[in-house]
Amino acid sequence: MSIQSVPKTAIPSEYDLVQRARAMVPRLLERAEQAERDGKVPDETVGEMLEAGFFRVLQPKRYGGYEMSPATFYKVQMTLAEGCMSTAWIYGVLGVHPWQMALFDERAQDDVWGSDTSTLVGSTYMPVGKVTPAEKGFRLSGRWSFSSGCEHVEWIFLGGMVPPCNEGGTPEYRTFLLPKSDFEIVRNWNTFGLKGTGSHDIVVEDVFVPEYRTHRTRDDSVAARPGLAINDAPLYLLPFAQVFVRAVSSSCIGGLQGALNAFRASAAVQVSRNFLGATANDPSAQLVASEAASAVDQLKTTLFRNFEALMSAAEKGEPAPIEDRLLYRFQSSQAPEICAHHVSRLLKACGGSGLYQSHPVVRYFLDIHAGRAHVANYADPVGRNFGGVLCGLENKDTTV
Repeated sequence: MSIQSVPKTAIPSEYDLVQRARAMVPRLLERAEQAERDGKVPDETVGEMLEAGFFRVLQPKRYGGYEMSPATFYKVQMTLAEGCMSTAWIYGVLGVHPWQMALFDERAQDDVWGSDTSTLVGSTYMPVGKVTPAEKGFRLSGRWSFSSGCEHVEWIFLGGMVPPCNEGGTPEYRTFLLPKSDFEIVRNWNTFGLKGTGSHDIVVEDVFVPEYRTHRTRDDSVAARPGLAINDAPLYLLPFAQVFVRAVSSSCIGGLQGALNAFRASAAVQVSRNFLGATANDPSAQLVASEAASAVDQLKTTLFRNFEALMSAAEKGEPAPIEDRLLYRFQSSQAPEICAHHVSRLLKACGGSGLYQSHPVVRYFLDIHAGRAHVANYADPVGRNFGGVLCGLENKDTTV
């Protein structure tokens, strides 16, 4: 495919994109129950996000994308989460994939976007695939869990370990890119939160994956990113983990803001358990609201500062200091835990009415706690490694 064959796309401003997301929030609130009931974000919603250009934020300009800062991407995601965390979650997952596609061999990018630059790619990065080397590629089999938004995609990224070439060598983690015809979706998503993400299982039975449709994901070197030959924006020099972990933690920040919005609306009319009239008159409720607002502001400020530093380093063609990157990784993993703490306090301040599934804060409470369960949001090992480096030990996380 030639660059000339791709229609030139007008690039909106960050402000315009966030405002488009803001305009969707009322509709997302209306559709949240349907998404939970269907176990899937409505096709209508995904269509609106495509039309708004949200999935092009991190996509290469060569394929009609905007090549914008990840900060813009996460601003859109957090805004969507105020209306529906399931929608924001699949946006984070599916919307970050164009960034990784940009790192693949040009042939793989053409396979996905050659006829339609709006084609979406799903994923499940669990390294559970059985990988067998074959001529000019690999044969892949296995069953993967947690593929968010998989019913909306035409291609998928799957994780697997490539056996070492030499005896005693170390297996290599790779992402394998497969078309829809090569995998089956097993609908088994039945959870207490993030119900609308439809994060079902994926089954693959002995399919061939050409070498050029694989990516050495844990290697951030230029050699492991052949797509840099055609996509040379600094955006694509960012460390893989820094971009991806925020895709599964930032919706919790927007979800906490959504919970606070719902709490403020109900506090004005809901009768306080302390016989003070409206909940708004309860000093404890007032404190809980202020603490949640402060947490949202701090989490967003940290996220934006971190990506400003990462992008500045990428524009200079150099990595940010390792201690900074370890800090950023730890702060991403902490975000859902912090949000879970504050949304729990908001729900407690709702009193007895918070027991009912119909209370607007309950959905945010369940979704944030579900989001906290993602492996990338398990802060303990990340924090221990960071703390060890601060105390003079060697870094054990090569993905940051």
